[in-house]
Amino acid sequence: MSETLFFEGKQRVLRVSELTRAINQLLEGNVPLLWVRGEICNLVKAASGHWYFSIKDEQAQVRCVMFRHRNQLLEQAAANGLQVEVQALAGLYEARGEFQLTVEQMRPAGLGALYEQFVRLKLKLEQEGLFAASNKRVLPVFPRRVGIITSIKAAALRDVLTTLKQRLPSVPVVLYPAPVQGAGSAEKIAQAIRTANSRAECAVLILCRGGGSIEDLWAFNEEVVARAIAASSIPIISGVGHETDFTIADFAADERAPTPTAAAQRAVPDRLALMQGLRDTAQHLLRPMRNRLQNAMQTVDYMQRRLVHPAQQLQRRAQQLDQLQQRLQRSFAHGLAQKQWRFGYCLQRLRGAGSDFDRLQDKQKHLGERLIKAVRVTQMQRQARLSGVAQHLSLLNPQQVLARGYSMVQDEQGRLVSDARLLAAGDELRITFNEGWARTRVEEQGGPNE
Repeated sequence: MSETLFFEGKQRVLRVSELTRAINQLLEGNVPLLWVRGEICNLVKAASGHWYFSIKDEQAQVRCVMFRHRNQLLEQAAANGLQVEVQALAGLYEARGEFQLTVEQMRPAGLGALYEQFVRLKLKLEQEGLFAASNKRVLPVFPRRVGIITSIKAAALRDVLTTLKQRLPSVPVVLYPAPVQGAGSAEKIAQAIRTANSRAECAVLILCRGGGSIEDLWAFNEEVVARAIAASSIPIISGVGHETDFTIADFAADERAPTPTAAAQRAVPDRLALMQGLRDTAQHLLRPMRNRLQNAMQTVDYMQRRLVHPAQQLQRRAQQLDQLQQRLQRSFAHGLAQKQWRFGYCLQRLRGAGSDFDRLQDKQKHLGERLIKAVRVTQMQRQARLSGVAQHLSLLNPQQVLARGYSMVQDEQGRLVSDARLLAAGDELRITFNEGWARTRVEEQGGPNE
């Protein structure tokens, strides 16, 4: 945010849209998905299907929006005066600079105690290592037989069977019936898991049921079910409720699917699995686009302008993703070709270098001989120069001059005497010869021309 608000170390004047965008990014990046409790008021259900309302308590209120694809999943319609708990992301509606909550889930306020119980059990089992990734079993790619643990009357069973038949009709299916709701259902689900393991006739198990309230799904939040899943030697896929529903069984299972149909899709492969994986990856890239689309839909609802159908924008974005995918594939192919060319080039250089090895070895030997010869020549030159310098120094040696009959005269202070005019009668002198010395006294002196 500092890079947005400041330029070259000086504070600059912002446009309103820049400020609201920066604040919105700050909220989205630092405020996590959270639960908020309050009373619904000022509820407006737009023609587009989106809900606009506020939730309040005794001291404050906050604006909320719940888009159609989210509120359609609710079993109970919202109404003014209801006490609710909403799971939402904090953000800023940039067009009006208003703080708001984007609601993902909504439930009656009385479900908070169950949620707290859910959180405590999840934390306990997580600390025991029951959910550790190292304990997860790998799902078979081609299971020989698929087991289903659910109620015979459950709509999820029909969905799972239909999906398995569409994806891999040849795989046999074994049903382990168990109630998925009501008193004692958790123990019966755990017993069904143990039965499937004792019979060991399936390569993978699907534990599933359709969506419902937190009370309807509570059997899958019981500790006995989680421990039975963890103790299973057969990999288990959990497909409980809708995409937004999470249970303890989801965390204990080897893999969690968002719906029973998705669990069946995870259990068996089909010929389009690779393309489906690419589409799933593309969905993760669509979040920024969805945020912009949701802001656009709010603006359309608020201003009552002409509605541009979201499907058209989604189609346009999908085309852009296809283009990006093609560019990525071309870039990868180009990079691979470059690497192959460089490898061939280096291989040719390596082979060429191998043929010159003998020539280089001879050259190295010749250079060694030249080096030895150069060292010897340089040594002889240095010795001759040293002899000349020594001879020159010998000629300059004062002792050699004294040997030829000359002598050195010094006065009483040890200074050399080279001029008789500097002496006076009676001065004492020291005369040094080649062999020994003598002390004398001046009786008379004369100049060079006398």
